[in-house]
Amino acid sequence: MFKLMVLLAAVAASNAAFAKADCTAHPKSEWIKESDARAQLEAQGYKIKKFKVDGNCYEIYGHNKDGKKVEIYYDTKTLAVVKSEIE
Repeated sequence: MFKLMVLLAAVAASNAAFAKADCTAHPKSEWIKESDARAQLEAQGYKIKKFKVDGNCYEIYGHNKDGKKVEIYYDTKTLAVVKSEIE
């Protein structure tokens, strides 16, 4: 029973760690403004339903230019993709 509980805890911890992106921490003064970041992403064809700050990342939920659902984490200074999930 104890071994099963340890295994379940390890699986839960690994799933939680996978959910977050590991973005580089930049001083807020170096971040691209949220409105500018959103405008740049929309110009690339993304239809953004939700744009938020998640730790040191910008995160969007929406659709790409092909209409596929996306969840993408971006570096706040460069807008480089740090992690993406596309359906």
